[in-house]
Amino acid sequence: MVDKIAGAARLLATLLAIVAGLVPIGNLNVALVLVILGLVAGLKYRAESMIALFLVVLTLPIVGRALETIPTIGGKLNAVALNIDLAAASVAATVIAVRLFTNSRDDVTSIVSSDSAAKPAAA
Repeated sequence: MVDKIAGAARLLATLLAIVAGLVPIGNLNVALVLVILGLVAGLKYRAESMIALFLVVLTLPIVGRALETIPTIGGKLNAVALNIDLAAASVAATVIAVRLFTNSRDDVTSIVSSDSAAKPAAA
């Protein structure tokens, strides 16, 4: 169920990033909505795809600046790239938070299990 919700959030974030980059949307804080959708979409990502996600976050601003040189539509393409980058950075934030939680949980589990193994059983 979480994968379906996260997938829907990723789709909505992508669509909103494209539409908001091409057409101004009034009375909607697009950045806030993209961040929220990105945070939810991050629940779907697994450890195998983290490096690719981080590379996307790092390279999209550069790609956007390159696209900006195209006459007439370059500014809008840059806006689309930056909107997608904002959503992807939010996804990365969730991935990092989940990774930190998992590492902390594993550390606590190993400490607790090693403490219980070290204590001799009372006879």
